[in-house]
Amino acid sequence: MTRQALIVWGGWNGHTPKECADEVAGMLRGDGFEVFIEDTTEAFADPALKDMHLIVPIYTMSTMEKEEVTNLCAAIESGVGLAGFHGGMCDAFRNEVAYQFMTGGQWVAHPGNIIDYQVRVTRPDDPVMQGIGNFDYRSEQYYMHVDPNNEVLAETTFTGDHAPWIAGHTMPVVWKRKHGAGRVFYSALGHRVEEFENRSMKTILHRGLLWAAREA
Repeated sequence: MTRQALIVWGGWNGHTPKECADEVAGMLRGDGFEVFIEDTTEAFADPALKDMHLIVPIYTMSTMEKEEVTNLCAAIESGVGLAGFHGGMCDAFRNEVAYQFMTGGQWVAHPGNIIDYQVRVTRPDDPVMQGIGNFDYRSEQYYMHVDPNNEVLAETTFTGDHAPWIAGHTMPVVWKRKHGAGRVFYSALGHRVEEFENRSMKTILHRGLLWAAREA
């Protein structure tokens, strides 16, 4: 049985959602998925959502109708996988607490905007992170409100150069979790499509997508 993935892109265009959707679609098609791409949140209201194996939101900010939120959350609880990255998943639909409860985090700041920082692998034994060591990264260093139930795979520490009161504080960068029967994966990396050129970023996301996807 061919597994099916739905990518829904839109919202703030500064995150190059269409281009990122094309990148993710290419990865998934290379793994044998049948990929559907939609550019409206109306896709989340489709009753057939529960038949998908993976859903990838790439939809920074914006809003969702209540029935769309309810149907999406129900699909994940039933066993559909959810995976995403950066603001496309965890700075989306800011008014929808049920969505945030499902994803495990919400962006609140990126002090200094585009800066250099280090990503530290906390679970080198996890298949998603296998063979990936600590690495330097240049992008927005996300400060997030996160669920303590997340299984953190990588983290970063703030220097305080841009917000002195958070100096030395550690923040999750990559995590996985369960929501009902569904597996949820998130990486804070990937501000724009150009960041897919970073091998560590792309490998982590690629493996996370596959981990989250429901088995055929």
